[in-house]
Amino acid sequence: MIVLTINDQRIEVEEGTTILKAARESGIEIPTLCYHPALEPYQACRVCVVEVVQNGKSELAASCGRVVEEGMIVKTDSEKALRARRVTVELLLARAPGSEVIQDLASKMDIKAPRFKTKDEKEKCILCGRCVRICNDVMKVGAIGFANRGANMKIAPPFKKSSKVCTTCGACTYICPTGAIVLEDITDYEVSPIASEFDVGLSSRPCIYTPFPQAVPNKPILDSENCVYFKTGNCKVCEKVCGPEAIDYNQEDKELEIEAGSIIVATGFDLLDPGEIQRLGFGRYPAVHTSLEFERLNNASGPTDGKILTRDGKVPQSVAIVHCVGSRDQNYKEYCSKVCCMYSLKFAHLIRDKTGADVYNFYIDIRSGGKRYEEFYKRLSDEGVRFVRGKVVEVTDKAVSPDEKGKLVVVAEDTLLGQVVRVPVDMTILSPAMKARQDAEEVARTFGLARDASGFFLEKHPKLAPVETATDGIFIAGTCSGPMDIPESVAQGQAAASSALSLAARGSVQVESATAQVIEEFCSGCQVCVDLCAYS
Repeated sequence: MIVLTINDQRIEVEEGTTILKAARESGIEIPTLCYHPALEPYQACRVCVVEVVQNGKSELAASCGRVVEEGMIVKTDSEKALRARRVTVELLLARAPGSEVIQDLASKMDIKAPRFKTKDEKEKCILCGRCVRICNDVMKVGAIGFANRGANMKIAPPFKKSSKVCTTCGACTYICPTGAIVLEDITDYEVSPIASEFDVGLSSRPCIYTPFPQAVPNKPILDSENCVYFKTGNCKVCEKVCGPEAIDYNQEDKELEIEAGSIIVATGFDLLDPGEIQRLGFGRYPAVHTSLEFERLNNASGPTDGKILTRDGKVPQSVAIVHCVGSRDQNYKEYCSKVCCMYSLKFAHLIRDKTGADVYNFYIDIRSGGKRYEEFYKRLSDEGVRFVRGKVVEVTDKAVSPDEKGKLVVVAEDTLLGQVVRVPVDMTILSPAMKARQDAEEVARTFGLARDASGFFLEKHPKLAPVETATDGIFIAGTCSGPMDIPESVAQGQAAASSALSLAARGSVQVESATAQVIEEFCSGCQVCVDLCAYS
């Protein structure tokens, strides 16, 4: 172990540790730009410069590359170090005045304007080389490099043409400290970020990620389909920067066989794809969202930090909410989805509260049968939410009046007025039907479950045994058995858990004494039953 002093603090670290790493492990922050733990120290930006005192001699050194030595004295905030750092930041500000990162760094050092000449006010690149190094040294692609010399040096693909070897991995964009790299300027290929499943495609996610905040187990997973290592054998940055050394690229999926006394099936539901109903414009107009997309927009941990915005970042001034999209419809799902009315009313309240926008609810009937649901419905009328009773004919962007230009137009039949209305809005939210999951048939076959005409799992008795199934020891809970709201799902989950525990508490179960019989007059003597009988 090596003992040194940083800012009058005695520190003990392993041999080979850099000053920067030793300082950060002790909670001492040193600013950096060209340094990244996935790359070898480059010592290009000189922002991390510190004063090193050894054998009575003082010198300036880049902390990212200087290795600690026994008895070394390091000063990160001495006058000498701060003065050198300030001059470096002034030079960087003159080089890249368009970078917000450099502007913030200069502001912290009370630098309002550089004393040196500026060439381009929009320039962001500081030539730190992080993008070049990760592309060449880590990804082993070599799509970009340094071009020209001296004051004309810049980052560019070979021959300053769009690169055909670029894999659009995005590592250069991610690692750039100033936001200077635009991937579309480098490659010939279409740049397609990996859509976040939890955010319903409204944001992107990396190849290593936690599925969602409440995931069980709450641990990151590797997306082997998109991870560069699994495609090319290169990168492995995750493994390099992981402190606990938890990354193991050799792990494989495993099938586990678990013996259980009972099983609870709670596989949930799928939403009807509103794209099937083309007249409503989902997938054609960016301002048409599903209810699940709006939930993520409104959520504080969502892609817009809880701000209700259109895709171009503007606050909507008018919003339409369309109820029963595919529900109570002979062409799609004839049943009522039970939850659409109330969450649509909730959306209306949130939109009015957060944006003050005009909100239009297009409904067939308002079904507010829960506790205090009806009172909430009446409250919205007092808040200025408008209700239009009738089915929506279409959502279009074709304007027939000046008021409709640049907006979506919701065309609907108002059955109370007895006429067709056209309502121009900035955003439309569709409340699609709840339907059985896509894999419901496979799950039913695996566990021996029956399904109803809509594809949901069938309970033993809808009133007397709502969580039991025809197969003893297997229970169902939640929306896998049909549309229901949160209170009902919670109640079913508790009921299913209690039923499963009651079986376990007994220790043994008495099986019904029903046995098979051979009816001689119908038996052909094929002996298939003999071969299939599990009990011989």
